[in-house]
Amino acid sequence: MTSIEKKYGEGAELIWQDKKRYFGLPLSFTKYSLVKKPGVWVKLFSTVGFLSSSIDEVNVYRICDIDFKQSLLGKMFNYGTVTLLSSDETKPTFVLRNIKDPYRVRDLFSSLAEEQRKLNNVRISEFHKHD
Repeated sequence: MTSIEKKYGEGAELIWQDKKRYFGLPLSFTKYSLVKKPGVWVKLFSTVGFLSSSIDEVNVYRICDIDFKQSLLGKMFNYGTVTLLSSDETKPTFVLRNIKDPYRVRDLFSSLAEEQRKLNNVRISEFHKHD
């Protein structure tokens, strides 16, 4: 049994993981993990802490929109911040701060969210506020 299966259950697979970075270096106690349990769910987890941990999660199919920011330093060292906006009531904004390869990660979440919505028969409705 792998460490991922021990943590998330039998059959769980790690799709992507990274740590929050400072000047391109993973010097942080904030870790992001995208985990798939085939036929059951795909979730994003954010774990913060060293001696004690705080863990947030969001189902990928709930992601509605993705925002991306990259500073000049981020462009030089290939890191940036990807913000996932979701329909999750407890965590509607999920921020992946200073992660490596932000363009690739943004595309990964975009395509995976679309795929998961189709598998779960979930539609995202957009509401427009009219003045």
